[in-house]
Amino acid sequence: MRKPRLRRWEAAEYLELVHGVTVAPATLAKYASVGGGPAFNKGVSRTPLYPVAELDRWAVERMGKLVRSTSDLGA
Repeated sequence: MRKPRLRRWEAAEYLELVHGVTVAPATLAKYASVGGGPAFNKGVSRTPLYPVAELDRWAVERMGKLVRSTSDLGA
């Protein structure tokens, strides 16, 4: 069964395995304090839980738009 929300260490592992985005759990913790990371919920035990759909959205946004050649990068 696939979990709908992941703990911080699971979220970091998921981002690497599914999207190839390497981010440490400590970096996700910093983003939770200063902003710029994926949205999360505070669980019942105040543990941050990251919805998988939000991790997917954040990873795609972080990777940027698709290009067909290096000359597309300046556009």
